[in-house]
Amino acid sequence: MFKIINKFIIFNYFKVVINTILIFFALAVILNLFEEIEFFKNLNQSFSIPILLSLSFVPTLILDLFPFIIFLSSMFYFLKLKSSKDLLSIKVFGYSNLKITFIVAFFAFMLGCFVLIAFNPVASTLVKFYESEKAKYSRDVDHLISVNKNGVWIKEINDQGYHIIKAKKIEGNFLKHISIFIFDTNNNMLKRIESKSAIISENPWQMNDVIVYDLKNNKKQKFKNYAFKSNKVLDKINSLYKNLNTISFLSLVKSYQRLNTIGYSKKLLDEQIHRYASLPFLLFLMVVLASIFTVGSVNVRQNYYYIILSIFISVVVFYFKDLSIALGQTEKIGLKLSVWMPVIAISLFCSIGVIQINEK
Repeated sequence: MFKIINKFIIFNYFKVVINTILIFFALAVILNLFEEIEFFKNLNQSFSIPILLSLSFVPTLILDLFPFIIFLSSMFYFLKLKSSKDLLSIKVFGYSNLKITFIVAFFAFMLGCFVLIAFNPVASTLVKFYESEKAKYSRDVDHLISVNKNGVWIKEINDQGYHIIKAKKIEGNFLKHISIFIFDTNNNMLKRIESKSAIISENPWQMNDVIVYDLKNNKKQKFKNYAFKSNKVLDKINSLYKNLNTISFLSLVKSYQRLNTIGYSKKLLDEQIHRYASLPFLLFLMVVLASIFTVGSVNVRQNYYYIILSIFISVVVFYFKDLSIALGQTEKIGLKLSVWMPVIAISLFCSIGVIQINEK
């Protein structure tokens, strides 16, 4: 009998979660579609491209909003459970408010683990596709930047031709072990520049121990110091490394050392890994938080109050997370602590509220 009741609780809760996800997904696609249409309005492209890009971008947005989706789903589920009198029926079989809450919360925790393992890699692949495809149509993009197992690759286009820049890795303000291939507009290679390192915080880049192969004039020259003018300075290159949504949680864990070797900072990698790892715990607490505000009362008229309250709490938690991360990034508090701070704060609040859940 208990297994049947547990399945009843989880199944009905899962239906509410799915419906909430679909609502958020539809709204996000519609809102993002307007942005994509605005971007493509003068590019003479078919309407299918903005739709495809919106569908590619929204899964990552859903993942970012998932704690609040779970919170709202939990609020609606518990309100529905009370309104239908199912809560009283379940209690007849010995289920307390606390037991019902923890059944739902544990399911949310497992759902968070599933999202990290199964959904997150798909979302990362889609957002990577989104960025690469949108870059092809961008009117002001005169460069391409790519990071793979062979290092950092940069392609720059100018009026005289284009450059292909290959570097082993980026360390702070330096690109290490650089090869620059300079082509004209007819794809003829004019020069090849080899250097051990380059300071890229300013433009032109300051390169050290440089060998320039002038293929047009068949010359080879060596320079202790060499200035190379590039369209890319440090902040533009670093922007590539700040978007870790293109890398899944499993890839971050498996390829941590390789990603750090090719230029991703340990600070950003650690922050993203802990943000992902905290997700199941945050989902668990969001269910408990929703239960604290809804399970105790039997007054149906308070439903509107709970809905407004849930929206307010979602906004507060959202901005608290951003504030905590900002404090960690500015080194006001430890980076790992800044990621887990919302989890700690909500768990402290819920530890007090859990007592009230069982008493009501």
